[in-house]
Amino acid sequence: MPHSAVLEPIIHSPALPQLLEELNKYWEDEQNRRLEFYNWVTPDLKAEFIEGEIVVHSPVRSKHNIVLVNLVTDMKNLLRKTKLGYLGVEKIMTRFTRNDYEPDICYFREEKSREFKEEQTIFPVPDFVVEILSSSTTARDRGIKFTDYEAHGVEEYWIIDPDLKTVEQYILEKETENPHYVLQAKSDALKSAVIEGLELKVSSIFD
Repeated sequence: MPHSAVLEPIIHSPALPQLLEELNKYWEDEQNRRLEFYNWVTPDLKAEFIEGEIVVHSPVRSKHNIVLVNLVTDMKNLLRKTKLGYLGVEKIMTRFTRNDYEPDICYFREEKSREFKEEQTIFPVPDFVVEILSSSTTARDRGIKFTDYEAHGVEEYWIIDPDLKTVEQYILEKETENPHYVLQAKSDALKSAVIEGLELKVSSIFD
């Protein structure tokens, strides 16, 4: 079985047993911190647990909020008609294997959302995610989140830049040995691959 290039130095190290022990200890400690995070975080606080660290988000800029409100309004209007799926906004804690994210917008198909409870506070991996860039989030939105969303099968990921007024639409290419995101051609017409019936003009998001 081929190994990841990242693992090769560990696999061939004479200290493999000790390294495994250290990694296991690190994982246990991180998961204990994760449990403390769940007990600490409150509904009025937007915070995430990423690579063992708590990330608390500052208040958003007006231009961020304009994009958020415009998108959520269009999505809610559509989902009221179709009654399919569940729309989450800002403080929906989504649990991945290692990290916990609160995307700006996320969507779960009906087959997932029908199992949700009224008092639920931690949610599974979404089918669709939107992140709106800011100076403090760009590195993570384009880095660890991009990688994690792709690896965990988030089928559609939009990265929105409110300063440049652009939307990058990534669709998960699943029919390959290694599923990966494919950037759709940019145009003013934006059509979701996951949320049936969601079509809008990019320019309208920023008005």
